[in-house]
Amino acid sequence: MPRSQVRRARRVVVKVGSALLAPGGELDRKFIGGLARQVATLVSAGREVLLVTSGAISAGLKPLGLSGRPNELPLLQAAAAAGQGQLMHAYQIAFSRCDLVAAQILITRDALDERERYLNVRNTIRALLGRRAVPVINENDTVSVEEIRFGDNDLLSALVASLAEADLLILLTGVAGLLDGEGRVVPTVEEISPEVSALVRSDRSAEGTGGMGSKLAAARIGQKSAFHTVIAPGREPDVIARIMDGEEIGTLIKAGGEKLLARKRWLAFGQRPAGRIVVDDGAAKALVERKKSLLAIGVAAVEGGFAAGESVSIVTKRGRELARGISNYSAADVERIRGRRTDELASIVGEVRFEEVVHRDNLTML
Repeated sequence: MPRSQVRRARRVVVKVGSALLAPGGELDRKFIGGLARQVATLVSAGREVLLVTSGAISAGLKPLGLSGRPNELPLLQAAAAAGQGQLMHAYQIAFSRCDLVAAQILITRDALDERERYLNVRNTIRALLGRRAVPVINENDTVSVEEIRFGDNDLLSALVASLAEADLLILLTGVAGLLDGEGRVVPTVEEISPEVSALVRSDRSAEGTGGMGSKLAAARIGQKSAFHTVIAPGREPDVIARIMDGEEIGTLIKAGGEKLLARKRWLAFGQRPAGRIVVDDGAAKALVERKKSLLAIGVAAVEGGFAAGESVSIVTKRGRELARGISNYSAADVERIRGRRTDELASIVGEVRFEEVVHRDNLTML
């Protein structure tokens, strides 16, 4: 049965990894040309396509005389500096042959932490799509350090799909899809359950940084952001066109039934939590079942050194993440007021501007 959800997708994000783009540390220009032709076919059919690409570091290894991917951050950044221009030049040539403009966008993780910069990225993407250009998006590896790195472009592609309000994310990889215990492709996943997560095996390539675990993490974002995710073998002939035609290739992970509003998606996925607030069972029940704000009386513990106005992760005593939101108080003040009634706050912190530690309007359930 054709995948009707996929065939209806109008805005599509395609992510392609280093192992496909630059096997052995040298750009595969034939592969890039084929990728551009497949994207051009979608654009000609009236679809909008964004490309999230890896490959800059791999493309820079050979020019710098490196035999493999280095571990040292300065060498990784140097390889990215040497390879990013080659990678983008290859895309520009390939897309120009299809009468399309490839427009480079380089992002660091902190660009999505601030709401204004997050919206700037979204507006740039919208402007490019409005001119029938193809945004080619990559992490800015030349300046990224550990604190601001995405870690892998599976996460980056999911965040891009979320902020761009895409209908579909296609993760092109070197494997056939998510495999079951007998090595067969799982064609469809309705929910990323513990049983599905248990299928993840060590399949990380020498060239890349991702694996099946990171692809499922990307799909989890899709389930909250109302876009479907397909994990598919990137070297299958015409794989993108076949996916868009509804062919059952790779693994389809369906979107969830509820779509978060744009600001709620930013709260959940755009910002990185600066700390954690551990809540007791009563507060957890109030958050999940009664859709309440988080009050001080329900806070059991505080982790991290966050300031008032920063993003926090709200977790149970057993460590399960329930929500993310903006804290009205600093970590030090939350520590002082935790477990206390609202009418006691003034005697502890002075003037009380907020009765809630995290207000429901600034909170997204996960």
